[in-house]
Amino acid sequence: MPLVVCEFDYGRHYWRTKEDNLKNRIFFKLLAVFLIVIAATAGILDVMLGSAWEASLHADIERNLTQKTLLFAHRVETDRIHSLAEIAAQEGQAAGARATVIDASGKVLADSESNPATMENHATRKEFVAALSGKTGENERRSATLGIPFLYVAAPISGGAVRLAYPLSDVEAVQAQVHHRLLWGSAVAFLIALLIAAFASVWTSRRLERIVDVAARIEQGDLRARVGDTPRDEIGRVAAAIDRTAGQVERSFAAVRSSQRQLETLLNSMQDAVIAVSSDGLVQWANQPMDRLVRQHARLNAPVVETIRDPDFLAAVKAAITTKEVKTTRATSIVPGRAFDVTAAPLPDGGAVAVLRDLTETERVEKTRRDFIANVSHELRTPLTSIQGYSETLLDGTPESSGPNREFLEIIRKNAARMSRLTEDLLTLARVESGETRFDTEPVPPTELLHDAEESFREIAPSQGVELQIVETSAENIAVESLPPVRADREAIHQVFSNLIDNAMKYGRSGGRIVLGARPAQRGVEFGVEFYVQDFGAGISSEHLPRLFERFYRVDKARSRESGGTGLGLAIAKHIMLAHGGSIRAESELGHGSTFLFTLPTA
Repeated sequence: MPLVVCEFDYGRHYWRTKEDNLKNRIFFKLLAVFLIVIAATAGILDVMLGSAWEASLHADIERNLTQKTLLFAHRVETDRIHSLAEIAAQEGQAAGARATVIDASGKVLADSESNPATMENHATRKEFVAALSGKTGENERRSATLGIPFLYVAAPISGGAVRLAYPLSDVEAVQAQVHHRLLWGSAVAFLIALLIAAFASVWTSRRLERIVDVAARIEQGDLRARVGDTPRDEIGRVAAAIDRTAGQVERSFAAVRSSQRQLETLLNSMQDAVIAVSSDGLVQWANQPMDRLVRQHARLNAPVVETIRDPDFLAAVKAAITTKEVKTTRATSIVPGRAFDVTAAPLPDGGAVAVLRDLTETERVEKTRRDFIANVSHELRTPLTSIQGYSETLLDGTPESSGPNREFLEIIRKNAARMSRLTEDLLTLARVESGETRFDTEPVPPTELLHDAEESFREIAPSQGVELQIVETSAENIAVESLPPVRADREAIHQVFSNLIDNAMKYGRSGGRIVLGARPAQRGVEFGVEFYVQDFGAGISSEHLPRLFERFYRVDKARSRESGGTGLGLAIAKHIMLAHGGSIRAESELGHGSTFLFTLPTA
C-alpha cells in the first residue's frame, strides 16, 4: 500500500512539476511577446507620430513666422514716423523673434538685439539671397553664438530686405517631454503586461495541459478521451480538432477491426490456403486451411521456410516481393502426393501474399476425362471404320436408280466419316493435352514450313476457287528467307497450318485469296518468328474471337456441320503451340477477312 501512495505522490509531483514548467514557459513567452509589442509600439509612436507631430509644429511656426515677416516688411515700407531701429525693436518684440533690416548690399541697417555697426554683412545668408532676388526666403540653422537652432524667414523691401529669426529651442523641449511621457507610458504598460501574462499563462497552461493529457490518453489507446474545451479561440479550435480527430480515429479503428474480423472470417472460410509473408521473409498471417495443410502449423514472425520448404513456392514468393508482380507456379513437394497451384502477389508494404489451390482432385478428374475420351475414341475407331467400309461397299453395289436406299446409304457413310474424323481429332487432342504426344523439335527455317503448307494445298485450293500464295517479304521489308530458324516439330506445325488453311478455305472462300507469311515477333525477353494465315472473306465478329480456340466452339454451327468440321481443329492447334512454348491468336473484322497468327521461338 505505501508503494502505491509513493507512486501516486510521485505522479502528482511529476504532473505538478510539468504543469509549473509549462506555466513558466508560457509566462515568459507571453511576457516576451508583450515586451516586443510594447517596444515596437513605443518605437513606432516615437518615429512615426513624433515625427509627424514635429513636422506639423514646424510647419505652423514657419507659416506664422512668414506672415509676421511679410507684415514686418509692409510696415517698413509704409511707416514714415518711426525709425528702422524702432520698427525692428517693436516687430521683434511682437513676434517673439529677432528682427533685422538690411540694404541691397547686405549691410545691416537695424537689428532688434544687436548694434548694426558691429554686425557683419548678411548678403550671403541663404534667406537674404532669396529675399534680395524678390522672393520670400527661409532657412533653418544653429546659431554659432547661442548654440540653439533658429528658423530664419526673409522678405524683400524696396532697397533691401527684412528678416525674422525665431528660436526652435521650445520645440526641442516639447519633443523631450513627449519622449519622457512615452517612456513612462511604456513602463506602465510593461507592469500591466506582467499581470496579463501571469493570468494568461495560468489560464492557457491549464487548457494546454488538458489537451496534452487527452493526447497522452489517446496515445495509450484510450480513443474515448475528449478535451471538451468550449472557447472558440485558437486553443479551443485545436481542442475541438483533437476531439474530432479522436472521434474519427475511434470510428476508423472500429471499422478496421470490423473489416479485419470479416476478412479473417472470409479467409478462414476459404478452401484454399492463404499465407502472408513480409519483405524479409517472415510469416505475417495464415488462415486455418494453411494451418491444417502443414504439419508444423504456421508460426507468426517465423521464417516462411520453416512452414513451407517447397523451392518452387519459395521462388514464387521471392519473385513477387522483388519484382512487385504477380507470379504463378506449381508446387508438388508441400504435401506428398498432392499438387498445388501457387499464386503470389505483392503487398503494398513490400511483402507478398500467396494462395495455394489444391489441384490434386482437379488433375485427377482431368486425367480421367482425357483417358475416357481417348479410350472411347479408340474403341469407336474400329466400329466406325466398319460402318464406313460397309456403307461404301453397299453404295458401290447399289445402282443410282435405286432411290431412297442409296440416299440412306450416303447419309450413313457421311455421318460415319464425320464421326471417324471426330474420334481422330479427339484422340489427337487428348494425346497433346496429356503430353503423351512427344514432339521432336529441331531448327527449321520458316520458309520451309511455309512452302510445305502451300504444297499440301496447291492442288486443292484452285478447285475451291481460292488462290494460295506466300508473301516472301514482310511489311518491314524483311525477307522470309533471312529470318532465323525456329525450333519446331515439322509434322505438328504442318498440322497447325493445315487446320488454319482448311478453315480459311471453308469460311474465307468468298475473298478468293489466302496469304501465308512470316515476320519477326518480340516474345517478352526472347525473340521469335510470327507466322500468319490471312483470308479476305466475311470475317469474324469481335465477340467470338476470345473463344475461337475452345473445343467444339463454332461461330456458325450449321455451316460448320455442312462443311464437315469437328470444332476441334483450333483447340488442337492451340495445344500444339503451347507444347512448343509458343502462342496463337486471331485478328478479324467483319467484312475485312480474318488473320490467324502463331509464334514460335527461335532455335
